This record gives sequence, C-alpha cells and structure tokens, in this order.
Amino acid sequence: MATIEMSSALSHPLIESDHIEGTAVFDLNGRRIGSIKRLVIEKTSGHVAYAVTTFGGFLGVGSETHTIPWEQLHYDTTLHGYHTTITQEHLRQAPEFSRSDNARLSGHERQQLRDFYTEPMP
Repeated sequence: MATIEMSSALSHPLIESDHIEGTAVFDLNGRRIGSIKRLVIEKTSGHVAYAVTTFGGFLGVGSETHTIPWEQLHYDTTLHGYHTTITQEHLRQAPEFSRSDNARLSGHERQQLRDFYTEPMP
C-alpha cells in the first residue's frame, strides 16, 4: 500500500505549500545549495510569483535569504528537490532588496528580479 501511495504522490501534478517549504534547492551539478523558506503567491491569479529561499550557512546560522523568481526553480523527481541554473555567485550579485526577509516586493522590484535572473551572467 505504501508503494502505491508513494507512486501516486510522485506522479500527481499538485503539491501543498507546506510540502514545498524546506525543500532542498540544488545547482546544476546536483549539489545542495539551499532550501525554500516560503512561496509568494499572487492573490488574484493564484500563480506562484517567487520563492523566498535560504542559501549557505549551517543549521540556519550564517545563511542568506534570497528572493528568486519561481520559474527559475524546476522540480527534479530524482533529487526530490528543485534544481536551478542560479549559482551562489549569481545570488551574491542579486538586487539588494532580495536579501531582506520581506516577501512582498513591489511590481517594479519583481520586474527587476525577473530581469536580473533572465539576463546572462557577465
């Protein structure tokens, strides 16, 4: 029975937000670089706008909080986490407001964030 439940859980296209919070984030090499702290969802459309994530540190000490566009995270069933093309170096260069713990960015800040992560790294 547990096998059937696990199989259907992996193939189901929906997930509850509390199951995403704390999920690992991996770089393209499969190395764990952080975890998802919370999701920010547009009230009217219901779409996830971005994820507030923590990177670095040990057991939460010395970690940095970054806000990244949701479309930069892609679920990987083999890792049971999200992978991203964003590197820790790229995160360090991210717009300053992304380091705050305030999840509600203005429309201009959200666009700045999208632009930053969609432009090629110098």
